[in-house]
Amino acid sequence: MININNVTLVGRLTKDIELRKTSSNTSVCNFTVAVDRRFQSQQNNGPTADFINCIAWRQSADFLSSYASKGTIVGVEGRIQTRSYDGQNGKVYVTEVVADNVQIISNRNAAGSNAPTYSSPSNQTFTPSADPGFESMDDDFSNTPSLDISSDDLPFY
Repeated sequence: MININNVTLVGRLTKDIELRKTSSNTSVCNFTVAVDRRFQSQQNNGPTADFINCIAWRQSADFLSSYASKGTIVGVEGRIQTRSYDGQNGKVYVTEVVADNVQIISNRNAAGSNAPTYSSPSNQTFTPSADPGFESMDDDFSNTPSLDISSDDLPFY
């Protein structure tokens, strides 16, 4: 059996980011993302957004505290986590999204300017000019015959 726990959110930050450090000097921040609902309830009295609690660690936390503020539209990829602790009135259960990747989509304060973006190393794009051996690699494939494939040969075209 395969278990998948993957969450993708796009919404606005409800308040400024407050960066904290653990006893081992690891960066962490808790934040809430207001995600608009696609459809409003039949009774227009209900909320039009869901408020999702999130937590970011290390570089993601540092990035958010440096570049994001209240109202910033962010994209969050992560996983749902539940935990509990003993509060004043008994056991308290918390459900939150642990952010693996955070991107700033639009910054309210930077209207019209280039808002900074952050993506994990797995999302970086390759630029040929950055690789000094790219030209020699291109020459290795210049003598190979090309394939003549029509769209009729493709199974799902």
